[in-house]
Amino acid sequence: MTPAGKSLTAAAAGLAAGTAVLLRRAKARTTAKSAGDRWLTVTVNREPGEVQPDKLPSPLREYGDRIETRVRPAPGDRGTELAVRLREAEPDAAYSVPARLAGADPRQDLRQALREAKSLLEAGEVLRPDAPPTTHDTPGGKLVGLLSRRAGGEGVL
Repeated sequence: MTPAGKSLTAAAAGLAAGTAVLLRRAKARTTAKSAGDRWLTVTVNREPGEVQPDKLPSPLREYGDRIETRVRPAPGDRGTELAVRLREAEPDAAYSVPARLAGADPRQDLRQALREAKSLLEAGEVLRPDAPPTTHDTPGGKLVGLLSRRAGGEGVL
């Protein structure tokens, strides 16, 4: 077999394996719980007794009965796990990638509220980055700024 034939065979095998993995993941997603049933969790650097579900910081308190809250000790005595999820089930389309990119995923606001609650519990205030971060906008800074704006309330790039 020629080197080009070997490369073509290897590429075809890789494509077939990748397709099999994608099909398996797609099948697993359809049988798993809906995206709206997932808990959003942060670890708070506070003792479990200091974080009470009925005395949550204002960003989470504003959700009222629309969220479920779970508070438990974090693994390895590393503080407290604070977990929340929306009670009412939205259609799965609301949790899709296009919805997330458009900023229409209902969990995005809840994620932000959870991060703000963590900051309030740990530092007593919601910490914000300095604006503008530098006096000269560099190409790298422009790229990070673009990615940060496209993060869509997720808190991650």
